[in-house]
Amino acid sequence: MENDMQFDLVSPERSLASMDATSVQIPGADGDMTVMADHAPTITTLRPGVLKVDAGGTTHEFVVTGGFAEIGQSGVSVLAERAVARADVTQGDMDAMMDEAQDSYDRAKAAAQGDAGPVDDAAKLLADMVAVGSEIGLSPKQPNL
Repeated sequence: MENDMQFDLVSPERSLASMDATSVQIPGADGDMTVMADHAPTITTLRPGVLKVDAGGTTHEFVVTGGFAEIGQSGVSVLAERAVARADVTQGDMDAMMDEAQDSYDRAKAAAQGDAGPVDDAAKLLADMVAVGSEIGLSPKQPNL
């Protein structure tokens, strides 16, 4: 269609999606953004969240934990650290993602030596993971801050 753009989602394990999309909602590190055809070229980092793709009258949702999105003339390419179709995320998956975020926070806190920046970043990651769990209807573990 005339207002469609190419969308590709790739994680280190595999290619998860490649389709013509009408719009893509991206959980950007600086805030959510919606990309449509003819969007200005942009590169943004991702925060943990739900990436939503409108394609052919259907919305496809993916849980991402970070990565990058490149928006260009031909469409959107997302390179995710981890990406799973929302429908495939189990409570065990959510628990594992929370454990990784908690471990990252604990390591940052132990290594901080007065530098709050990495600790704040890790705390933000934990908060984002709690928000993801709430958004997709799974119970996030309570973080130990």
